Amino acid sequence: MAGAAGNNTSNNLRELVIGGGITLPLVGHVSIMETFIYGSFTVLALVALVFHFFAMKTKSQISSANNPHFKRFQYSFFLVYFMALFSDWLQGPYVYKLYEHYGYASNQIALLYVVGFASSVIFGTSTGPLADRFGRKKMALIFCIMYSFCCLTKLSSKFFWLFLGRVFGGISTSMLFSTFESWYVYEHTETHDFPNEWLSVTFSKATFWNGVLAINAGVFSNIFAETLGYGPVAPFMLAIPFLFVAGFVILKTWKENYGNQTLDLRRSCMDGLRSILFKEVILYLGVVQSLFEANMYIFVFQWTPILGPGHPPLGMVFASFMVCIMIGSSLYALLLSKKFQAEQLLMMAVFLAIMAMSICIYSTNGNHLYLSFVAFLILEVAVGMYFPAIGYLRSQVIPEELRAGIMNWFRVPTNVITCAGLLLVHNNTLISSTHTMFAICTGMLTIALLSNYKFIALFNSSKVTLPENEDKVPLTKAES
Repeated sequence: MAGAAGNNTSNNLRELVIGGGITLPLVGHVSIMETFIYGSFTVLALVALVFHFFAMKTKSQISSANNPHFKRFQYSFFLVYFMALFSDWLQGPYVYKLYEHYGYASNQIALLYVVGFASSVIFGTSTGPLADRFGRKKMALIFCIMYSFCCLTKLSSKFFWLFLGRVFGGISTSMLFSTFESWYVYEHTETHDFPNEWLSVTFSKATFWNGVLAINAGVFSNIFAETLGYGPVAPFMLAIPFLFVAGFVILKTWKENYGNQTLDLRRSCMDGLRSILFKEVILYLGVVQSLFEANMYIFVFQWTPILGPGHPPLGMVFASFMVCIMIGSSLYALLLSKKFQAEQLLMMAVFLAIMAMSICIYSTNGNHLYLSFVAFLILEVAVGMYFPAIGYLRSQVIPEELRAGIMNWFRVPTNVITCAGLLLVHNNTLISSTHTMFAICTGMLTIALLSNYKFIALFNSSKVTLPENEDKVPLTKAES
């Protein structure tokens, strides 16, 4: 009887023994971890829909939605920006897999990743001043052409072409995350003179739909690469038409705008750096951005190997992360309508990230896979709140004539820290374990939190001292 019961139990509940001494129960042919992740995604998707519904009912969302001129302008930006983001997301899941498919070892792949970040540091800082001087529309067009070239380099398995592709990819990424926003902020505030609070509406929507785009891009890339059997190079080829259409729309619909056209490239770069170093309100915001985003990029390289021993459905894990970003962006809009300020919500995002990384220190030290997954979800909610908050605050404190240049300078420490973290973890030199890396990330975020606190004090004092019709760039007390 007992033996029959034991056999019956073993038919319904089996155990999967994996590396690191972890044992996962299996029900039928599906592990409990798979069930947990699918269930989490379902619940999170419902929460995201509810939050988005209420976020659309906030005062700023309704007032901006009732302005047909603003809706047309916002649509002209989103049409281009979303196609650029979609082309970027299409490639993301298959970069590592493509290099692996071409037969490269993990240390060679790590080198290619580092090249991309290093390129952004060395060459990316010049794209901002070039956009400010020669035109942001022109630079956005160059982005579409350059990123298409990056995709074409993936057709070759030769290291030289892949290396070159990463170099231009790093430059293209700098353009994507500075030029487009700089163009939009100028048109919003200078050309159309829309209310400043509507900037938050745009950035919140952009973050929400970025999550939707990422999920759909993952599905499309998987269909072409796996289902249809075109291989890991297919998503890169699929991205090119979207980049060409984005370039065509830019050419036909966008107006040109500029930053400071009088400065030469070297002086423009140095003026941007000088503004960061000598204007405390910009400096502290830059510290928050650099440290938060470095933590985010390090997490991107860590989550797959951490959850890997449980053999989770990686596509559903990624989709869950994106849904959490959507929840975070809607939460930002809701809290903003409750009289929270963007700078306070930025601090809340940093605090949530600290909480997530602190949990990871414990969970990765003891192989608690489920707890690690929950911590990652918390981090992604923080990311969803962070992006609209930082986007709005950048629009308020960065001088228009140096906007793109300063935004690229902000990315330099991010890329340096990410490169260092990636190399140290990969080579097991100074950082010998994953939980040590998360401890370092927690330390960085604590510095970001303190910088955020200092930024709030400076930002609020500058808002008090500036007259109503003064320039939109806040100054510190010392500067005013």
